[in-house]
Amino acid sequence: MTTIVPTTEEDPALAVARFVSELAWADAGAEVAEPQVMRLCMEAQESMVRGRWLDLATLILTSADLIFAKVADKDLECIYTVICNLVAKSENPDEVSEMVKLITGSITQKPTEKPALRLKILFNLYNLLEDAYSKFYVYMKALQLALSGNVTEHVIPSFKKIDTFLKEWNIGVQDQRELFYSIFNILKENKSSGKDSLSFLTKYLASFSGDDAHVLAEAKDNAVLAVMEFVKAPDMFQCDLLDLPAVQQLEKDAQHSVAFELLRIFLSDRLDTYLDFHANHTTALESYGLVHEDCIAKMRMMSLVYLAASGSGQIPYALIKESLQINDDEVEYWIIKAISAKLLDCKMNQMNQLVNVKCYTQRTFGPKQWENIRTKLATWRVNISNVISTIQANKAAEDAAQGVQSIKVR
Repeated sequence: MTTIVPTTEEDPALAVARFVSELAWADAGAEVAEPQVMRLCMEAQESMVRGRWLDLATLILTSADLIFAKVADKDLECIYTVICNLVAKSENPDEVSEMVKLITGSITQKPTEKPALRLKILFNLYNLLEDAYSKFYVYMKALQLALSGNVTEHVIPSFKKIDTFLKEWNIGVQDQRELFYSIFNILKENKSSGKDSLSFLTKYLASFSGDDAHVLAEAKDNAVLAVMEFVKAPDMFQCDLLDLPAVQQLEKDAQHSVAFELLRIFLSDRLDTYLDFHANHTTALESYGLVHEDCIAKMRMMSLVYLAASGSGQIPYALIKESLQINDDEVEYWIIKAISAKLLDCKMNQMNQLVNVKCYTQRTFGPKQWENIRTKLATWRVNISNVISTIQANKAAEDAAQGVQSIKVR
């Protein structure tokens, strides 16, 4: 038997249930509509009294399409604020999870209609939740909605907080992969920084480290995609893809070994090696959508880094001309391009036709580079220790000399 709880003002949830019911039966005529509205309101009130919040949400959201189609945006947001607040009333985690799925489903079912408003409602729901995994679930639905509704600019700023979110959500590897890959797709679709999009694709691939060959195979196509994203990007000259097992598997792959070798050339070799490689694998490289002229331009920049790493701090103009396969009057142009790209910190000695290199950007930064830093730090430590010992010895000798002088004076 239903218990009626008298109140001076109608509960917001009951008011929304009444409004939605009236909206659903608006075209049926008063004689038909009034009994149906009364019945639905009674069901809504009974659900509230018994604390069946999932049933109440289900009852209201039966007409979700009508809410989005016929209600003004401002009123629509208010209605969904009331609906979303139902998740805070339940103390049953399983019920909250089901309500979250129900509410997000109603919001995202037509992502191209009022996508920005739908996205705002999703984030309102997110902020009401306490359960970590439910928050992750809503966030992923928001990413999917943003991509489908072409409103990715509203979610991109949140990517700066992903590390904080990951600590809060404490999600598993599979969920992390889905998250990283979704963000990569959004950034690529939005034509954002290639470095940012590749960083999330790299995180996706890194999540496969430690997995067996069967699992690694799942990442094969995306490993190739990451290689091509790096090679095609005119402003990226450093990456750590070669260290990832998901990428390393390409080396022995019959179809994609060419992609792995291409990446190795770009990260450790110079232009002449690339040209020889291209001559032997022209068709395969073209199948990846690579533009030969663009690859040559990038490899010229990479070749300058190669020369800086191989030399003694000085690079003759003649060697640059030979390595980059350019004319005399193009040498300084490419040096300036490398400086502008922050690949080289150097000065041009035009009189002596030399480039004096102060430092350069590493194309990769793996165990070898860390070992070089460790060696340099150890050397600096020894040198500083020797300087301190020398200073102390000189001071001791000076003090002794002053002591002898003092005795002589007496």
